[in-house]
Amino acid sequence: MYEPPRQPAYAPSPYSYVPNPSLSATINLDEEVKLSAKERDLYDSLAEIYSIIITLDGLEKAYIKDSITEAEYTETCSRLLKQYSSNLSDEGVRREFVDLETFKKEWNMECPRATERIRTGLPLTLTNPTPSSSSHHPSSSHHAQSNPSAQSSFQPSHSSVLLATETFITFLDGLKLGLTSKDQLHPLLSEVIQAVNKVTEADFEGRGNIVKWLIRLNGMRAQEELGEGEARECAFEMEGAYAGFKTVLGA
Repeated sequence: MYEPPRQPAYAPSPYSYVPNPSLSATINLDEEVKLSAKERDLYDSLAEIYSIIITLDGLEKAYIKDSITEAEYTETCSRLLKQYSSNLSDEGVRREFVDLETFKKEWNMECPRATERIRTGLPLTLTNPTPSSSSHHPSSSHHAQSNPSAQSSFQPSHSSVLLATETFITFLDGLKLGLTSKDQLHPLLSEVIQAVNKVTEADFEGRGNIVKWLIRLNGMRAQEELGEGEARECAFEMEGAYAGFKTVLGA
């Protein structure tokens, strides 16, 4: 007696196959993933960068709320920024990190205050100084800003003025000698702004250009160099800043 062929349980096609349970891979979710020492160092560094960004954002909020002193804020912020840069000095970490915006997007981070601080590369107290109250509570800076007589009463020491002048000259001489890379110029310009802040908080002509070039240099890689045109522009604007600084001093 004729029996019709049994229909397969699946739709036949030229590429059909019958799964074989004996060939199925098994995954043990409880098994620890093995990482090489290099991979472990990489992920440790990325985790540390994540932690630094979160901590830095919290630090900025604490300073704005007058929860910490200027001295404490400046010291902690400077240390965090150095740790951030140190972690990214490794080529492998930098390649995986890509850039700050990419990293934040990947890990669903906002942290606008930390983003701005990393962009400038300096604590807020150095870009917006209050020299007459650097060792006091942040609220004292607000008092100084609302009290002109408190500001005018601040008299910088002769040594502070001399140091600020020397840092300007050193930076300008460096440009004249052909220094153009970040690792050569950024430390010198950081010394300029820090020395100037100990002398005056006045917004003299060209002061904004000091911060501008600090931000530009901070965004470069260590060995990256300013182009010839940029170097000339930097020298011109820093000469103007130096002249503005001397005007404030009455020189």
